[in-house]
Amino acid sequence: MDHSTAHLVKIINGTIETHTIESQPEVLADADKQIVYKDESHSLNKEKRQLSSYYKELGDLILDNDEVVLFGPTDAKSELVNLLKENHLFDKIRIEVKPADKMSEIQRNVFVKEHFK
Repeated sequence: MDHSTAHLVKIINGTIETHTIESQPEVLADADKQIVYKDESHSLNKEKRQLSSYYKELGDLILDNDEVVLFGPTDAKSELVNLLKENHLFDKIRIEVKPADKMSEIQRNVFVKEHFK
């Protein structure tokens, strides 16, 4: 996972299922469909809201599991796990964080299979 995309890889009865979740950027446009840019603080607030919504969506999906491994090349995985630790709904879910380089779909599948072996 990174700040814009997460690939959810689930092993169900030995079969791998993959779903991609993307952070949806907010775009403001005027009446002529021109993108409107405001000051830097507006941009930072927009980015925070977008990331918060993205992490909430991932958290909702994580609730359906007993054990999860978050991995990827950025700090997004650590940011997400820190948010999840603040919520007691995640207390009984075993969540691990592992560093990993950017991976292809095949590499992700192998990584997940090896982790949950």
